[in-house]
Amino acid sequence: MFRNSRTWGAAPAVALAIAPAVAALALFAAVFPAAAQQGERRNRIDVQDYAIDAEISPNTQSLTAKTTVRFTPVDDGVTSAIFELNNALNVSRVVDAAGKQIQASRNQSDFTVRLSFEQPLPKGQPYSATFYYDGKLSGDEESPVFGIKFAAIHADYAFLLYPARWFPVNGYSTNRFGADIRVTVPAGYAVVGSGNDSHRTEGDKNLFEFKFERHSFPGSIAMVKGPPANIQSEGVLSAIYFHGQEAGMAQAYGDETGKMMTHFTSLFGLPPNANLTLVETEAGSPNGYAAPGLVFLAPGTIGTRANSKVLANQISRQWWEELLSPVTRNHLWLENGLATYSELLWTEHSVSAGAMEAQLRSEMVAALTIDNVPVIQAGRLEDYSPELWALTGSKGAAVLNMLRHVMGDDKFFLTLKNFAKENTWKSVSTDDFRKAAEEAFGQSLDYFFIQWIESSGAPEFKLEYTVFRVTKGFRVMGKITQDLDTFRMPVTLKIETEGNPEEQKVEVMGTSSEFSVDTFGKPKKIVIDPNNQVLRYDPDVRVAVAIRRGEQFMQLGEFGEALREYQKALETNRTSSLANYRIAEADFLQNNYQEASNKFRAALDGDLNPKWTEVWARIHLGWIYDISAQRDRAVDQYNQAIRTKDDTQGAQEEATRYLKTPYQRERRADDR
Repeated sequence: MFRNSRTWGAAPAVALAIAPAVAALALFAAVFPAAAQQGERRNRIDVQDYAIDAEISPNTQSLTAKTTVRFTPVDDGVTSAIFELNNALNVSRVVDAAGKQIQASRNQSDFTVRLSFEQPLPKGQPYSATFYYDGKLSGDEESPVFGIKFAAIHADYAFLLYPARWFPVNGYSTNRFGADIRVTVPAGYAVVGSGNDSHRTEGDKNLFEFKFERHSFPGSIAMVKGPPANIQSEGVLSAIYFHGQEAGMAQAYGDETGKMMTHFTSLFGLPPNANLTLVETEAGSPNGYAAPGLVFLAPGTIGTRANSKVLANQISRQWWEELLSPVTRNHLWLENGLATYSELLWTEHSVSAGAMEAQLRSEMVAALTIDNVPVIQAGRLEDYSPELWALTGSKGAAVLNMLRHVMGDDKFFLTLKNFAKENTWKSVSTDDFRKAAEEAFGQSLDYFFIQWIESSGAPEFKLEYTVFRVTKGFRVMGKITQDLDTFRMPVTLKIETEGNPEEQKVEVMGTSSEFSVDTFGKPKKIVIDPNNQVLRYDPDVRVAVAIRRGEQFMQLGEFGEALREYQKALETNRTSSLANYRIAEADFLQNNYQEASNKFRAALDGDLNPKWTEVWARIHLGWIYDISAQRDRAVDQYNQAIRTKDDTQGAQEEATRYLKTPYQRERRADDR
């Protein structure tokens, strides 16, 4: 399960805006973790359900639990089974249904516990194992995903998310299960979770029980204090548990949640839960995380206005994760791509089609940062890594938008609704989705899925054409070329004439495709794919992709790799203000102030795309002059920054601050 944790590429000053958790987790080179590889092999057991009895002790920040896992061997002669469990939790014993101890061994390197059975387990015969374990979960322990906090117990609140592996997990993110979760907390606390809930008081403790009989991913809970803010919006009741200064955002999030649930229901069909519960986590946790009927949000995500992108992504996962989910990690694009595309659909609905197109372009750039791995091989990539997001989330969304372009709106949205309805509470594959699309479309779409899901790469179109006068106007005869031999895709041509522009779809197949188009007015210009429907390269996109890759390396502190990517961008466009700005920023972080100054000035002399490069280049120049004791020159730069009136990322406040007080550089420990 992968959540919207992407932040790279959005901020003017990468070094000032990196979320520590995201920077820590991002392993830019593709990694093949043991858990991921195991998830792609055939599961030797199929977990049916969990019965969890847990007690949370806020005073000691600890968890004590007994979990019974009921599973069925899917192979003959199963002699062992592997479960993932948080390293902070110590297993005291594991027993079978008769109470006989099962041999269990720990592997701290991959967060697993291996059970070894005295006798091979018969195929298809139900079996159960009960784990007894306890440990401290303060939030500072090593996480199963490095740098991301999925569990923390505090005096006032706690959250235990499924990826924390706070109970023994087999088939992480793919093996759907039912659950009966019973949680005991001290008096004055409550627990929220997925499913039908009940609670009672026993002495000075409260016992909460959550039963979720459908197979999904109901293994996330939160301990809370005080009642929720209950917000009614468009028939949806949202129970919101925000604390601290974020509590004031409950109304805004409740309003937005109701609107999104209503819109997505119109597109995807009935959700698994009519109402939702929103819970605040803490800094270092994922921006957003979804469980059946629940959405967890980090405080930085909640902010001072509703974060519609993250919220739309998480709410849509009530369909594209909880209601149905990928059968293996190789099909994760069905979950992450549909959730990311839901962000775009919400922008299209709530803002405009133009805003959606701009957002889509950003996703396409992200998708092309990893163009050498087919989508269907996503299981190779590290959990929560930028590569996984690019391949399954961004490229998945781009593929869905292209499919919409091929099928037309009516048949595309019919596909989404039928896909959700026909696969309710099931695991699904890419073939399942393709068949749903073909049934709605009435034609084979095998070529489309081979090109965009099973293959890698993206085309870069080149156009040659000649205009002829004919009896009733003009004829344009030409050829579209690109490098992918197996490529096939309908591509729109926009022909600008002396009258109204005309558009026509051309079937592009192979490396060279000829076309002939008749027009009434005399053609003046021809544009391929004018609305950027196709995931493809062009010079501007190559610049953007190289810069995005550089930004990812910057978040890892890999300055050399980042600079190489930025230089690639400059080789394509020497006047790119953003590429020059990013190089200057890397030089600035390495205390190379002369080179930084040169590149910030190159950014000011460039194309000023995006516009914020001007104001932030001025601010950085001011910092450099302050560092080098040239206060008058620094003040001049801050004044020029203010005159731009650009307030991206609080630029005006920043410039005003240093206009009053000179900038002082922060010295790192290795500088002393």
